[in-house]
Amino acid sequence: MTPSLTPLVRSFVSHFGEMGSRWGINRTVGQIYALIYVSAQPLNADEISEALEFSRSNVSMGLKELQAWRLVHLRHISGDRREYFEAPADAWEVFRTLAEERRRREIEPTLSMLRNALLEEPGTPEDRYAQGRMRGMHDLIELMTTWFDDVQRLDVDTLKQLMSMGAKVQRLLELKDKIKLVPGGKGA
Repeated sequence: MTPSLTPLVRSFVSHFGEMGSRWGINRTVGQIYALIYVSAQPLNADEISEALEFSRSNVSMGLKELQAWRLVHLRHISGDRREYFEAPADAWEVFRTLAEERRRREIEPTLSMLRNALLEEPGTPEDRYAQGRMRGMHDLIELMTTWFDDVQRLDVDTLKQLMSMGAKVQRLLELKDKIKLVPGGKGA
């Protein structure tokens, strides 16, 4: 049964297609993902193709890309030889998967290149200057990836609490510094 696209679903699917190109995926892949994400049942490629009016080959390529990003999962339905696809229902799981994939595809290669560049012996003052700038970038990315690893290990409820704190974290850190300065405070 091909899902009918209500105006609400059509709007969501269209928006994800537009945003996809800004996020580094093509429009078709964004629309396929959006449709699968809001679908109450797993969908097969023919249903997706018909609902979105895309060619079957475009849908197949889009599904392969979404599988490579680990954003959709293959599912088999008893008595049906077709492959069905579904997206994780938990938005936090989707966010974590996207963050992990972006890190693997974008951050880690950059970090590796920076590590190699910092191991080279600078031959000129320009190279020393460039390495200094690269070290700053390397250190920032290294700090961010360490923080990312810590955050990825948090359970969803703790992560929600952390994110809802926002600027309160800064006040907490300032308070911690003030406690250190008080006689009898830790570090005094």
